[in-house]
Amino acid sequence: MHDALILLAHGSRDPRWRAPFDSLGEGLAERLERPLRLAYMELCEPSLDSVAAELAAAGCRRAEILPLFFAAGRHLREDVPGQLERLNAAHPELTLTLLPPVGEHPAFVDALAAIIESRADPVASR
Repeated sequence: MHDALILLAHGSRDPRWRAPFDSLGEGLAERLERPLRLAYMELCEPSLDSVAAELAAAGCRRAEILPLFFAAGRHLREDVPGQLERLNAAHPELTLTLLPPVGEHPAFVDALAAIIESRADPVASR
């Protein structure tokens, strides 16, 4: 394994909160050619630490981390970069790179608008 993608979500103690992320990870894994892992910043497993260790042990050389966040707040500006410094030092054979959050992608607004329109009640908007 030479290249992987890690989807990073915040995390929650509530297992119901995880369900859409687990479903998203499974669905995307079927569509992508490169290995995909789902990781959580805190409160549940698998953690980013455990996923990085798993990928390094499997011989992965590079993994990009795509945050499933609307915007880059304190976690993505401070906490995760600090964690990546530590993880890159702990696993020098694995290069971890943090991508901008999904909410900053130009297509995100169009995708979100389509979802909102499909969920909105057309009768209520009249």
